[in-house]
Amino acid sequence: MTDDTPRNDSADDAPTDEPLDDAPRYGPDRQQEVYSQGMLEDKPPEFPVSYEDLVERAREELSEEAFAYVVGGAGSESTVRANDRAFEKWQIVPRMLRDVSDRDLSVDLFGTEYPAPVLLAPIGVQEILHEEAELAVARAAREFELPMVLSSVSSHTFEAVADELGDSPGWFQLYWSADRDVAASFVERAEDAGYEAVVVTLDTPKMGWRERDIELGYLPFLETRGLQNYFADPAFRDRLEADPEDDPVSAIRSWKECFGDASLTWADLDWLDDQTDLPIVLKGVLHPDDAREAIDRGVDGLIVSNHGGRQVDGAIPALDALPNVVDAVDDATEADEEFPVLFDSGIRRGSDVFRAVALDADAVLLGRPYALGLGIGGEDGVRAVLENLLADVDLTVGLSGCASIDEVDRSNLRRAER
Repeated sequence: MTDDTPRNDSADDAPTDEPLDDAPRYGPDRQQEVYSQGMLEDKPPEFPVSYEDLVERAREELSEEAFAYVVGGAGSESTVRANDRAFEKWQIVPRMLRDVSDRDLSVDLFGTEYPAPVLLAPIGVQEILHEEAELAVARAAREFELPMVLSSVSSHTFEAVADELGDSPGWFQLYWSADRDVAASFVERAEDAGYEAVVVTLDTPKMGWRERDIELGYLPFLETRGLQNYFADPAFRDRLEADPEDDPVSAIRSWKECFGDASLTWADLDWLDDQTDLPIVLKGVLHPDDAREAIDRGVDGLIVSNHGGRQVDGAIPALDALPNVVDAVDDATEADEEFPVLFDSGIRRGSDVFRAVALDADAVLLGRPYALGLGIGGEDGVRAVLENLLADVDLTVGLSGCASIDEVDRSNLRRAER
């Protein structure tokens, strides 16, 4: 079908001088806001839009140690790079002439509806990026009503971050302590503070060999950074002869002794299940047999993740693992059984979210991009990253011919030709 009649730009593309409020903007609305401010007010975006530019801006503004801690990975960082390349193996096949004038990005996880299939991944020690750390992130997450997954090694306590989240959803990430009293206390405090799920990180009983940090001789925990949940915890304080405020060296030593537990086995999940009524989600699953074992053990969900390439150099890209894990879950669960499979490691853009969801992830966790936004702009930087990502997701869904995130599936992708 052709039309040789000259036409003006569509209304969606035309500049407007209508006032814009402060509400978060998705898709064309966010795009329109950026273009209008740039052309009519001479105000280009304050923060970088692309992930690559976020990295370069952060390289300029963060300390060498903080930058290395956030962007670095294990060993040669081959898994970090492989996570990025894995998305290029899948190409989106847009469909035409479908009504995508209204788009619905909402998803349901554990009986709660969220406005988009995006959670904020647990990232520890955020005070090395910005003084307001997780408090700033919580305020930005609250604005978008996106779940924030709070790390055990956060710079502010569960309770303080929950206060900032208010009625907005929060999940709690557990580094399972070798001291069972500490682990149980963490879970109890998180549940009491109103967090809606426990995310157990499986892949970090010990921290990986991270060459950037090792070359700098830098581990922020040894400066008591990221240890506020421990220092405020009654079970942890019971381990100490003196308050951590009075003897931080001994407190750090005690933390090192109990941070993780390399002796854990699948059988230990029964103990954890006894500690909480919250859904238990296992983060770090890459092998389909581990997914089957998790279901047999009665957990409530999985996150396919290689910790953003920070733990095992040369590990399988998380996106490569996702289809096999999903298929194993489908085989091991009843057709009407709800068992969420989430994804992280390598999410940078809306097209990455789309491809992960098309490969049957129920939602994704965003990590390094928002951390970099925090580092260069605090709450405003995080907000800008989320605005841009959600706008990109919304447009990618619509321009691919889908009116809702529920319509996105494997039929929307094809394997890239080599």
